[in-house]
Amino acid sequence: MLPIRDHNPSGRTPYVVYALMAANILIFLSYVGILNDAPLINRFFFDWALIPARTADGFAPETLISSMFLHGGWMHLAGNMLFLWIFGDNMEDEMGHVPFLIFYLVSGVGASLLHVLASPSSTVPLVGASGAIAGVMGGYLLLFPKARVDILLILIIYFRVFSIPAFVMLGVWLGMQFLGGIGSNPDEGGVAYWAHAGGFFVGLILCIPLWLRRGGVAYWDRTHGHPPHPEHEYRFSTSRIPKVPRK
Repeated sequence: MLPIRDHNPSGRTPYVVYALMAANILIFLSYVGILNDAPLINRFFFDWALIPARTADGFAPETLISSMFLHGGWMHLAGNMLFLWIFGDNMEDEMGHVPFLIFYLVSGVGASLLHVLASPSSTVPLVGASGAIAGVMGGYLLLFPKARVDILLILIIYFRVFSIPAFVMLGVWLGMQFLGGIGSNPDEGGVAYWAHAGGFFVGLILCIPLWLRRGGVAYWDRTHGHPPHPEHEYRFSTSRIPKVPRK
């Protein structure tokens, strides 16, 4: 299941989301040429990625930020930018540009620190914006739990787009992080499940004051969990590709 868009239009241009996406893409392009050169990429990640054992010993604190703008491959980058694009604009709309940027960075730092706590002796580099974006998703769940999200379902040769409430999509995603975290060893690399789950809860907690200013439970009562404005409607048109008759 792949989210492709939500039905929650933004009331202002998400300049910070655009800037974050541009920064992630440009930084990735700056070193993509050495991804297959093991000595060079290992040295690069040693300098700029977050290595839990070093962070736990108090070294290289700047990597708490720099690691959020590094990715291990094209699909890693594309997946993170897709999630930031879908959920980030609404959070920036609610918070404002500068508060959203601070929220994003704090969520990412919190996610990284929780990853360090989960595996303080690990020497496997941690890269990716996933922890910060997970924080955006946690805040989105708190503010718009029933906003509709379009999901692309792919089952071998079966493709279909359908809408589900955000709390279903985000709940399934969070559950997968817990299941993955329980069954994985952070010292062996792979997906940083606990950074994802940690970032999600950091973002949710950071958004509680905003939710309370909106009225808390009364805000949910007024909106019924939906966005406080009309949702966008997408229409699917009939394909122009002619049908080929079969004998």
